[in-house]
Amino acid sequence: MGLRFTTRASDSPWVGSVWTCTSDRVTEMTSVAAVSWGLVFFEQEGRAYASVSGPETGTGVAPVPEGAAFVGIEFAVGTSLRAVPTPALVDAGVDLPDATRRTFLLAGERWETPGPDDAEALVERLVRAGAIVRDPLVAEILRGGRPDVTERTVERRFRAATGLTRGAVRQIGRARTAAGLLAAGVPVADAVGKLDYFDEPHLARALRRYVGRTARQLREGTGGALALDLGQPTS
Repeated sequence: MGLRFTTRASDSPWVGSVWTCTSDRVTEMTSVAAVSWGLVFFEQEGRAYASVSGPETGTGVAPVPEGAAFVGIEFAVGTSLRAVPTPALVDAGVDLPDATRRTFLLAGERWETPGPDDAEALVERLVRAGAIVRDPLVAEILRGGRPDVTERTVERRFRAATGLTRGAVRQIGRARTAAGLLAAGVPVADAVGKLDYFDEPHLARALRRYVGRTARQLREGTGGALALDLGQPTS
């Protein structure tokens, strides 16, 4: 009962991960903060749907279509959908019209609906068509580079590309990693030290804000359906 995830990494520099999920006797879930945008496809009772998901700055409660099967592409931080600026997607999303089991409509064109094994092929086509772009300065920053521009310019371009500040991206990513560690049985004190939280209360506040769970709930797997694959590898 709940949400059953599978998630895999990608060798595409444009893709963060590809995931699938099925829902079983669950009608709502806790949404989790996320640092990037994505494409989501699902089928329910023979009907197909497609949407663009945006970065999320916190948690909330979201409905779950019962008995649905999902395929999702989480894009790398710093990529952007040319037709919809990423800042406009923060804490929001866009339902794509006229989706079928075979195709969906995006940026005025029809594209083949991907399965989990051919997500990268779709992304390559979108990149070649110019539907997906990225700021090279932001990509350099994320690789640890130090571009020769002012801090103000860095922050402005980072926010324009991602919809978030660099600090928010770090905090959200760290909380999601902490959730995975705790769900895997890592002691709270070890997670605090590994991820450089000040102390356990600092970790607890981050989990509450960005994951919507306590450390105990994560260890015990309680609290209801969670929109996060806690089985994926953690850094």
